[in-house]
Amino acid sequence: MGREAKWVVRLDSAEREELETILATPRAAAERVLRARVLLKADEGCDGPGWPDARIAEAFEISIAKIQRLRQRLVEEGVAAALVRHPSPQARPRKLDGAQEARLVTLACSAPPAGRARWTLEMLADQLVALKVVDTISDETVRVTLKKMRSSPGASVNG
Repeated sequence: MGREAKWVVRLDSAEREELETILATPRAAAERVLRARVLLKADEGCDGPGWPDARIAEAFEISIAKIQRLRQRLVEEGVAAALVRHPSPQARPRKLDGAQEARLVTLACSAPPAGRARWTLEMLADQLVALKVVDTISDETVRVTLKKMRSSPGASVNG
């Protein structure tokens, strides 16, 4: 009744041995061990049990979609790629490096412009652009950076 797997896993003896070595390693990462187990159970080669995705999902308490993605990565990219996690596509490069963050903190801790009681996030962002520290920056990036650094004017050192 279940659908046939679109990505058929057929491991050769070297790939199978590599996966079994991971299982025998006492301090292997749990996610890596899980992926190795799934691939071994999905193997439809001469030595593999060739379990269907539904049985693998039930045995290892993972989704069928995860099994299908794992099968696909094995077929398209090989065993090594299937065993590691893909970097998140949502990860973005940092807007400010360490020197630029230090410049922001120095600016935030300095005296505000004439006629102002304190720096605003917008003023800090505009000043960073005016000083050519960055090309563009949002006030939200300034806020997150200062929050991370725990250095807003008036914050106590111990607090």
